[in-house]
Amino acid sequence: MEIPKDLPILYTDLADWWPLLSAPEEYAEEADWYRRSIQDAGQRELRTLLELGSGGGNNASHLKAHFDLTLVDLSPGMLAVSRELNPECEHLQGDMRSVRLGRQFDAVFIHDAVDYMASEADLQSAIETAFVHCAPGGVALFAPDHTRENFKAGTERGGHDDGARGLRYLEWTWDPAPEDDSYQTLMVYALRSRDGRIEVLHEVHVCGLFSQAKWLRLLEEAGFQPACLPFEHSEIDPGASHVFLGVKPDPSSRTSTMIR
Repeated sequence: MEIPKDLPILYTDLADWWPLLSAPEEYAEEADWYRRSIQDAGQRELRTLLELGSGGGNNASHLKAHFDLTLVDLSPGMLAVSRELNPECEHLQGDMRSVRLGRQFDAVFIHDAVDYMASEADLQSAIETAFVHCAPGGVALFAPDHTRENFKAGTERGGHDDGARGLRYLEWTWDPAPEDDSYQTLMVYALRSRDGRIEVLHEVHVCGLFSQAKWLRLLEEAGFQPACLPFEHSEIDPGASHVFLGVKPDPSSRTSTMIR
């Protein structure tokens, strides 16, 4: 499939640098929380999981011990990174707004790649994709970085070395137009190549910013039984971040109930 021209360079030209920006071990605590939340909400045995927008496969590197994973991402470069990290998982190229695999999974997971749904129409399409691929009694979990209620402008920095190359980044997030459904993040990448050459690149990522009420409405309109849960992590203040769950009703089950 054709790659959109506006896909960030982080996921195209710089895709093979991804492990130096974001290391798999940094995801262990949050991946475990996502796993437990998915398993607690499901109303069927959960064996198969579809991750949409799976990126470099950092979450998958932890989740694959508990589920049979199918990983879908728009970027061939990021899929290549994930294949090296998770060779036992199925990898497919696709857009979370439109991909149709022709099969269903016990669970569907969309991590912060859902942030790139920068309009209500895009978010609705991604939620519909999750619903189509979710089996009755299964669960979908969406983990945006921000909702309208908890958004805070700020900066982060980080990066890693691998003995031959190094990367450092600065992430600066702000909301230039609080009346709309988006925010912006400036990413600055400082790259040190094997030959010692230094290159500095930057780009702006435009991301969606939706209220909890809008999230819940779109989930319900798609057919899910929705819920909003506070995300729990040792590095995040209680109540500072939220995820969204949707259970797909199972007409054959008498025990199908709303998530509490």
